[in-house]
Amino acid sequence: MQIMEELNRDIDEVALTLRHFIRDKIMGFKKKGVVIGVSGGVDSAVVLTLCVRELGADKVFGLLLPEKESAPSSKTLGAEICESLGVTYEEVPISPILEALDIYNKKDQVIKRVCPEYDPKVHKTSLVLPDFLTTGAMNVPYIKLVKDGEVVAQHRLKASDYLEIIGLQGVKQRSRMIVQYMYAEKMNYIVCGTTNKTEVVLGQFVKYGDGGVDIEPLADCYKTQVYALAKYLNVNEEIIKRPPSADTWSHYTTDQEFYWRMPIQIMDQLLYAKEHQLSIETIEKNTGLSRETIEKALQHIERIETTTEYIRAAPPTCYINR
Repeated sequence: MQIMEELNRDIDEVALTLRHFIRDKIMGFKKKGVVIGVSGGVDSAVVLTLCVRELGADKVFGLLLPEKESAPSSKTLGAEICESLGVTYEEVPISPILEALDIYNKKDQVIKRVCPEYDPKVHKTSLVLPDFLTTGAMNVPYIKLVKDGEVVAQHRLKASDYLEIIGLQGVKQRSRMIVQYMYAEKMNYIVCGTTNKTEVVLGQFVKYGDGGVDIEPLADCYKTQVYALAKYLNVNEEIIKRPPSADTWSHYTTDQEFYWRMPIQIMDQLLYAKEHQLSIETIEKNTGLSRETIEKALQHIERIETTTEYIRAAPPTCYINR
């Protein structure tokens, strides 16, 4: 079995299924259209294109939601794809929300505790994890200080500092969702999510942030399939080639550096193999990884799924017998 061939199979039918899903859900919810947060990344570009092709551009509204640590290319590419598809869009910077909550200052204080030499006027920052294929299971987060495009310092984070930073960074995605719902409710639209299956399985989204939406068209499509959809839908090549990122750090930090810890083609093949209970021998042939590395990687993925289960879970309800 060729896993990559399976992941890229029948993309035209996948696109049609997703289009019908979008229309069916809008009709079922009795809404008039969709609001989409357009990030300049491949996931939102694919969802935006599918919505336009199924509903028409007049039923789709795009929101560009930058903040002062966003990469400039995010806004540029987001605006370009909206304009190329004829989608009405609006830019709503979320920095004022974050400043009102003192998010930037609180994050700087944590970084200064960890990195005494940190100067926010001089350094850009990035949060990374060691590459899994070269370091194995070691899962210690680091803050990198970057000056003039070069890493000048790197410091390990204590668990307490890491949790505080994750909590602060999550406010960015949650602020964006507040804005999206403000517009969606005014227009009687739904909020359409852009989280893919790789992210869902790994818990790579913020609960009640980018995970707080009305529908998730891509949640059963691995990231590899999203790229195949992007090519099939003729999404701008610059968006397809752009390394995926949550784009919440002043130094552009890719998903491979922080979440996946390995190339996405390897991660998706491991996830697919785990889902379909493929043999270690099949995974070896497809990925080129050793049996030992595969076994460690599958254990690593299992741990991630377990520790992020609360992110995927709906709030449990206590039912009372009456």
